[in-house]
Amino acid sequence: MEPLLSIAVILIGMYGLIASETIIKSVFSATMIESGVILLFLNLGALNGGVIPISDGVNLVIVDPIPQALMITTIVIGSTVTSLALILSIKVFHNNGSIHWKDITK
Repeated sequence: MEPLLSIAVILIGMYGLIASETIIKSVFSATMIESGVILLFLNLGALNGGVIPISDGVNLVIVDPIPQALMITTIVIGSTVTSLALILSIKVFHNNGSIHWKDITK
């Protein structure tokens, strides 16, 4: 996978964040940015021809497992933050009667 695809996902998420009119769209755009950053980090941490770090003792070119472990942690934290943001948007809707940014900021 190319890093250009990851950058495209990040840019689409940024555009969605800038152009969003509701809280829900802003949350999902931020999630897209997070997904693009995860893809970019995994693309840059990949090694062509590398094997998993579990080997039989033969000197092979192995892939560093640290970026993968960090991205698994990032996915878990990101899903937690996304669910918290969606719950807060429900609370905003109950208090203000709308999830549109214009109506909330008045």
